[in-house]
Amino acid sequence: MTLLTRRALIAATGAATLVAASGPVLAAASPTLSVVKSPTCGCCTGWAEMAREAGYAVETRDVDDITQAKVDAGVPDDLWSCHTAMLTAPDGRAYVIEGHVSFEAMDRLLAEAPVVAGLSAPGMPMGSPGMGYDPAAQYDMFAFGGAAGDGMLFETAGMR
Repeated sequence: MTLLTRRALIAATGAATLVAASGPVLAAASPTLSVVKSPTCGCCTGWAEMAREAGYAVETRDVDDITQAKVDAGVPDDLWSCHTAMLTAPDGRAYVIEGHVSFEAMDRLLAEAPVVAGLSAPGMPMGSPGMGYDPAAQYDMFAFGGAAGDGMLFETAGMR
């Protein structure tokens, strides 16, 4: 079985078509998150602030209708959440991050580099970052795209 490279997967699926807002170039030393969210969503803002504290370079773009960002990013309907982000590693690999995915799961994604389009924490799980963060909260995060198809369990928060 031939495995696709990360860049080939993105080109083939269009998963990385989420366009970040124009702005200053972020330092390449840290992974970057380009977050598309509703201007009135406090939990999305909270997640972005926590991401900064966790060492991610974060830029946000407010939109009135988040639906197009999810469609453009190729997020399966049943994995939607309140915000959509593009996580870019310092080496240029990019993944879609849908919703309140934990930073530990994103770190694992970057370290293991599976052939997937991204990760999702569907809905708005209580206790997740930005949703009354509780490090002991348990909720599932799913990989999607590439080897994960329409979605497969990647990690359960609180189970490490």
